[in-house]
Amino acid sequence: MTNVDMWFDPKCPWAWIASRWLLEVEQVRDVQVRFHVLSLSVLNEDRDVEAWYREWLDSGWGPARVAKAVERKYGTDEVRVIYTALGNRIHLEKQPLGRELYVAALAEAGLPAELADAAESTEYDEGMLAGNQAGLGPVGEDLGTPAIHVTMPDGSVNAFFGPVVSPTPRGEAAGLLWDGVLLVSGTEGFFELKRARTSPMVS
Repeated sequence: MTNVDMWFDPKCPWAWIASRWLLEVEQVRDVQVRFHVLSLSVLNEDRDVEAWYREWLDSGWGPARVAKAVERKYGTDEVRVIYTALGNRIHLEKQPLGRELYVAALAEAGLPAELADAAESTEYDEGMLAGNQAGLGPVGEDLGTPAIHVTMPDGSVNAFFGPVVSPTPRGEAAGLLWDGVLLVSGTEGFFELKRARTSPMVS
């Protein structure tokens, strides 16, 4: 069994697609995925960014805090559940962010509604910063989500940002992408492979 840890921001569409890809990979490879919160709002809090992105970041505190509250109180197994419940509403149903969304997602996940209070609290912000550092430390602080760490058979950790892919690969296509990502990211001295996006993003 290969252990994979993925750091996500609930609002990040690329992290959402990557997470659905990893769930597909679990079905076709001997892989077990654990999900962790990485807040892009925390990451960019003191950075000079464009106005549209600042607005996007400002609205991202709530869902990240709720997910972090779940992580802190119930562990990574429940993070998987709340991420799916939040993500379906945010990315597929395009519901507006807010308490109603958080309460509905928590109810679907079988978690207490009062965890929605975390959206307006700074109680978990220090924990989100620590989560960011854990996720990005081996990858690069100038990057973001998705951040993935793969624990290799020899105990070493293969960490990378990405993949940025759309739409979500399914079935054996997901497995083949996994094989390729492990191959290139595990090559000593390999840092980047990129091309321009030529089609709209599809979840």
